[in-house]
Amino acid sequence: MRLTNVNVALVGFGNVGQALARLFLRKEAELAERTGLEVTVSGIATGRHGMAIDPDGLDFQRALQLVAQNQPLESLSKRACQDLDVFLNSCQAEVLFESIPVNYQNGQPALDILKRALSLGMHVITANKGPVVHGYFELSRIAREKGRRFLFESTVMDGTPIFSLFRHCLPAVHLQGISGILNSTTNFILTRMEAGESFSKAVQMAQDIGIAETDPSGDIDGWDAAIKLAALATVLMGIPLKPQDVELNGIREIDPEKIHAAIEQGKRWKLVCRATRNGSEIQAKVAPELVSADSPMYNVNGTSSIVQFETDTLGILTIIEQDPSPDTTAYGLFADFIHAITA
Repeated sequence: MRLTNVNVALVGFGNVGQALARLFLRKEAELAERTGLEVTVSGIATGRHGMAIDPDGLDFQRALQLVAQNQPLESLSKRACQDLDVFLNSCQAEVLFESIPVNYQNGQPALDILKRALSLGMHVITANKGPVVHGYFELSRIAREKGRRFLFESTVMDGTPIFSLFRHCLPAVHLQGISGILNSTTNFILTRMEAGESFSKAVQMAQDIGIAETDPSGDIDGWDAAIKLAALATVLMGIPLKPQDVELNGIREIDPEKIHAAIEQGKRWKLVCRATRNGSEIQAKVAPELVSADSPMYNVNGTSSIVQFETDTLGILTIIEQDPSPDTTAYGLFADFIHAITA
């Protein structure tokens, strides 16, 4: 089989970007055999380790080694580059992967990065919820005008195929409501508290295993859950919803006494997301709820997640994701890549 080479660039090379690099290396032969594609990495841009550009191909393995050693990437580069706009103009990529930290308020700077990449004729694939929530309709329009793809499977529940499920397998379905547990960090914290840990110790454990940031407020105050719910509603219901429009209440008020009282009732506290279509508007809420044993959410513990879709054709459709990791997020990006190039 004659192989088709595809130049790709990465903006963001943290846990997810590095997991994607390892996945491309591991799947190199399989990708060539099944799809006839081979990948050349023409650029990597990071916030902590600088930028590297080489349209003829960077050494992915060496890039991973440098980052693991906390070394800059410039030694891999054919040209010096410190400006992201110059990077985008010079990397000669056909596909841009973006996985920088999310901005709940306006999606920047990721939103402008994706706009620029699309305008330059690249397919864009993101793991970042911000651009989806704050720029879905505009980015989709630019992608159509340029004949490119804007894909984002990894933004909600990692690599679980939610958006592509509706895009490819559920034509003309009418989505009436969404509910679920979408933030794995708070679910982990509440599970640890059920085991007897204090709130602060459970948060520390989440930070130690890498699922909570140094500042965990985005998780425990509900912003991460709200922006995921907003992404699902915006894309699948076709009605714009911002996290600022979601009625929001995090888990700070859930203390050991409340956890113990729930257990005595045979219930559990969960941070539950709900969005309901109301004509041309969406009513959305993220808040702790007492969940009884007859609910599918009851046994979704630890870092696992669940989403339920209320449809006009299939009733309630439920998807559960067990114990995600950067590797599962990377797979969502990888799958989007194949769909973008082979569609």
